[in-house]
Amino acid sequence: MQKTSITDLNHLLGNIDLYLLDQILKGRFESQHKILDAGCGEGRNIVYFIRNNYQVFGIDKNGESIQRLKYQVKSINKNYPLTRFMNGKVEEMSYPTNEFNAIISSAVLHFAESETHFFTMIKELTRVLKPGGILFIRMACEIGMEDQMKSMGNGTYFLPDGSIRFLLTKALLQQMMENYSYEFIEPFKAVVVDNQRSMSTLVLRKL
Repeated sequence: MQKTSITDLNHLLGNIDLYLLDQILKGRFESQHKILDAGCGEGRNIVYFIRNNYQVFGIDKNGESIQRLKYQVKSINKNYPLTRFMNGKVEEMSYPTNEFNAIISSAVLHFAESETHFFTMIKELTRVLKPGGILFIRMACEIGMEDQMKSMGNGTYFLPDGSIRFLLTKALLQQMMENYSYEFIEPFKAVVVDNQRSMSTLVLRKL
């Protein structure tokens, strides 16, 4: 058996979120599905999907990131439709309702400016996701760090790592699950990183 090198893996996967890779390995995403990376940045989480010719779309409010993403996509697959990647806000997307089978939101929602902004984004993500579709979220949370944060108001906190983030709290999570039709298809996870921040992973199905 030929040994796969680190360079080969990076070529295939890019700098993908390991928790997203875990979901890929579990078969959560099918090649015929339409997948949206909401807040895609320069596309670190969609290299695998591009290489394997999935129908993946991306939106990000940073226009320069979208341009760099398009350049990367063209270098991976010159025939891939670049129109699938657009500059725009997660809370104001132009996609049709029930458009996607799966949505990825990795390290995006903790940049919400307030609880209202957070729920506006959740509402829009829910709108464009098909019933039965998967919503993958990675964002900073309070769990395990409750005594090490300073509230800055509007749901934002100053963290030991020096950043200010909007945090998912137990109360917000409960409100989200009550107000929107989701169920967990993986246990909720929260990992404390070097006592500097806590990152949560949610894998949900829209009912």
